[in-house]
Amino acid sequence: MLIVTEETCRKVMTRPLAYEAVEAVFGAMARGDAWNFPVVREAIGHADALYGFKSGFDRASLVLGVKAGGYWPHNAGKGLTNHQSTVFLFDPDTGQLSALVGGNHLTALRTAAASAISINHLARKDAKVLGMVGAGHQSQFQLRAAAEQRGFERVVAWNYHPDMLPNLARVAEELDLPFEAVSREELGAQADVIITITSAHEPLLMKDWIRPGTHIACMGTDTKGKQELDPEILAAATVFTDEVAQSITIGEAQHAVANGLIAKDHITPIGAVINGVHPGRTSPAEITLFDGTGVGLQDLAVASAAARDAGEKGIAEEIML
Repeated sequence: MLIVTEETCRKVMTRPLAYEAVEAVFGAMARGDAWNFPVVREAIGHADALYGFKSGFDRASLVLGVKAGGYWPHNAGKGLTNHQSTVFLFDPDTGQLSALVGGNHLTALRTAAASAISINHLARKDAKVLGMVGAGHQSQFQLRAAAEQRGFERVVAWNYHPDMLPNLARVAEELDLPFEAVSREELGAQADVIITITSAHEPLLMKDWIRPGTHIACMGTDTKGKQELDPEILAAATVFTDEVAQSITIGEAQHAVANGLIAKDHITPIGAVINGVHPGRTSPAEITLFDGTGVGLQDLAVASAAARDAGEKGIAEEIML
């Protein structure tokens, strides 16, 4: 069995590799070659934490496993990231544990890869202004991955706690992108692509603020009750997601569905666009939206790639069970 630490994951897993792994598994999901198992996600009644399991099987690449972990909102004060997780990979032929992989850095990369995939496949080619709603740890990964998908000329951003915005501004500066802190209304009026990556439980963007032709990657809503957008935005948009079942139950679409604004068949798996089955954006004025709920197969895809690369380079610890 291989043990791949967080430090080793940082050495072997790059943004391009994460993008490639996640795009491939989204395509496999849409073909019916890979599937996620039901998610377990519960408040544990301690430290305000959410803990759970995401698992699945990719028959195309023979990847089987589970990610265990969750969200500890007070970790920042302890010098730790709020999201903590570990991925367990199993041999699908025997059921034996084959690798134990640190999941924190990989979770950040796979989440950013998902929104980047949506931008690549759905955003207008001439998109110039990137809007960022949220300035936490994950937002920096989002900004770096998004900047590689279009020729953005500037970044506008809003965060509930404005004192966190300088962290995002420094990343924009590294990318040679002018950065401006704006109101939410101004962000909607200026941005061609918007990424929302918060832990909000109420709408942060309203429908009247969104311009025609905008692409929105909604990446923060992954639990029942969380919400980042006015449900009317989904009613006005062409909606895509990683997995429809999660989108309507724990994703951003849960609210639009509950309010009767859209139905399940209003939502298309992003894998259908990747596979060429769905055209994706069909006009410059169309509002497109990606509901990134975060599926277990994303974690398994990047963990498998990290374990394989670390094993080939001889930098993973190998132990006998």
